Amino acid sequence: MSLIAARNTRRRGRIAYHFSRLGLFAVIVVCIFCLLGARHPAADAAQRSSVGPGLVQEFPATLVEVKQALDELLDDDTIHGTYIYEKERTLTGAKAVPSTPLFEQWKGEGSVYYKVRTDAIAPRHFLETGDQGTIAVRYVVTSVNENRTRLRIDAVFVENARRTVHPSDGTVEASEFKVFQERLQAIQLDEQEALDAKRRRDSIDLARHTLTLQHEDESTRLAAAESSNQELEQRVHSLRQELERRVKAPGAELKAAPFRSAANVTSLSAYTDVVIVIVTPRWYGIETPDGQRGWLPMDQLETLP
Repeated sequence: MSLIAARNTRRRGRIAYHFSRLGLFAVIVVCIFCLLGARHPAADAAQRSSVGPGLVQEFPATLVEVKQALDELLDDDTIHGTYIYEKERTLTGAKAVPSTPLFEQWKGEGSVYYKVRTDAIAPRHFLETGDQGTIAVRYVVTSVNENRTRLRIDAVFVENARRTVHPSDGTVEASEFKVFQERLQAIQLDEQEALDAKRRRDSIDLARHTLTLQHEDESTRLAAAESSNQELEQRVHSLRQELERRVKAPGAELKAAPFRSAANVTSLSAYTDVVIVIVTPRWYGIETPDGQRGWLPMDQLETLP
């Protein structure tokens, strides 16, 4: 009996040893699961850094134009390129925020903007989603030069419970950029139309100014011509005063020579206009309107009125 009891005691000891090893293994497994469940901040940072390649585009636009188009995109409350229900393929309810912990802090060049949509259930076009969480889109705007700008877009979905980060498959970034590009083109088109309108106005103003100058120049030339004409008329009048006379009443005899005894050429009626051709101290050599020439004493002629 003592031999059987000893065997039973050894068997119970081996069973107790195996159970104790199984218990220790179970404790180890539970600890491992606990460690995996309790996410360390370093692990969170590592997962946040596992964002997809995103989308980077460079285009001919000023920094002001890009920021204006991006402001419109941030304010439209839509996450483009994803949805959560098959019947409604537009995901609204997004808000622009100054920062979000769903992305690690941006340390590169440029200005950073964010748009988030909370309480999204397994959104489409994010890899391996199956829970409720938050969609975050990041936009990084960098000026290349005065007329060229670069835009980077990244999108992630982060689950609420496990904090698992799901990068976009590229559809969200491409869709967001498409809407951004449409708004940028509309802004640039408006600016070009405004510039063209200004050029047309400037051209019209220039034409009007040119016509005004031409009119002023023509008016100046006309005034100068009128002044010249007046001066010419005055000169003609002065010359007539100097060179023309008329016969006094009752008339006079046109002489062939500057002597009273000279032969008469013709008789001139009173107030006949004559032109002085020769001047002597007492006689004028004159020509009549019909072309006759002769001499008249000075006292028989008077100036024109």
